[in-house]
Amino acid sequence: MLKPRQAILDMAPYSPPSSGREGKLRLDFNENTLGCSPRVLAALLEKLSAEQLSIYPEYEATRAALSRYFRVPDSRFVFTNGTDEAIQVLVHAFVGEGDEALILHPSYAMYRFYAQVAGARVRELPYRSPDLAFPVEELIAAVTPAMRAILISNPNNPTGTAIGLPEIERILGAAPGAAVLIDEAYYDFCGVTALPLIGRYPNLFVSRTFSKAHGLAALRAGVLFSQEQNVALMRKSQSPYSVNAVAAIAVRAAVEDSEYLAGYVRQALEARERLYEGFDRRGIRYWRSQGNFVLFEAGARSIEIRDALRARGVLVRDRSYELPGTVRVTAGTPAQVERFFAALDEVWS
Repeated sequence: MLKPRQAILDMAPYSPPSSGREGKLRLDFNENTLGCSPRVLAALLEKLSAEQLSIYPEYEATRAALSRYFRVPDSRFVFTNGTDEAIQVLVHAFVGEGDEALILHPSYAMYRFYAQVAGARVRELPYRSPDLAFPVEELIAAVTPAMRAILISNPNNPTGTAIGLPEIERILGAAPGAAVLIDEAYYDFCGVTALPLIGRYPNLFVSRTFSKAHGLAALRAGVLFSQEQNVALMRKSQSPYSVNAVAAIAVRAAVEDSEYLAGYVRQALEARERLYEGFDRRGIRYWRSQGNFVLFEAGARSIEIRDALRARGVLVRDRSYELPGTVRVTAGTPAQVERFFAALDEVWS
């Protein structure tokens, strides 16, 4: 038997959640619960052909569209296969065997995954209990000369916690030798972005995804921003055709339909408020969120509640493996919130 790297032996396997989600009320993965813009489907029908599928992807038109949409020059971003590849190329470029990487807990599992694959020593900081506030002071105190990456979700999944630009600047200033990733997967529901700071901080990296508000989770498309010299290095560490041609076409159409995006975000924010109101009426503890989801407390019955809701066609995500007794529900639309509470009332008592 071949001997694998020790870093791989030391890793716990990542098991994605169960399949069979199609046709159910998907309030478990924080996706767009209505689907992508109709313009995306129209663009795919218009531009896809047998010939196009036989050609390696070309990205020039998509990069130009992304540059206009984000108002960032092409030299300052990498077009990636979802946020996962954004994390991967950052780690590949700046983190080596034995380097330190700092993550928070609970947060997105792929931060630890890619840092461990690189052989980094992963340090973990918990969100503050009981309000799950971001531990700014603790993070700054934890920075060491050996630290090469600090990976932050803002807003954070599953806590809904977010920090502002002053806190981000403090972290950047405290860790000049570390690549600081601000993962803005839920930016559209929060409105706070570190993108304007890119020109001032050579250690800042910002990622966005099209898997959430834009409704393109199946196509895996994202963007990673930084200063020009960092982007040049990351492009060297990226596979040349990592994003497929279908995703490239879809992204161009998605960014052109700002009206559809704004309409969906409005519904999600209204749904988030209705989740708060519904939990308040029922006396269920929850944490206010800056994302399109709300974490609530189900106690010892968290898995039982999840399974009972699934049996009624409503999917939620148990997070008790990270925060005991908690369940996360996506804020989709107001009508979907009503359906969620109707099912929850059947199983809660």
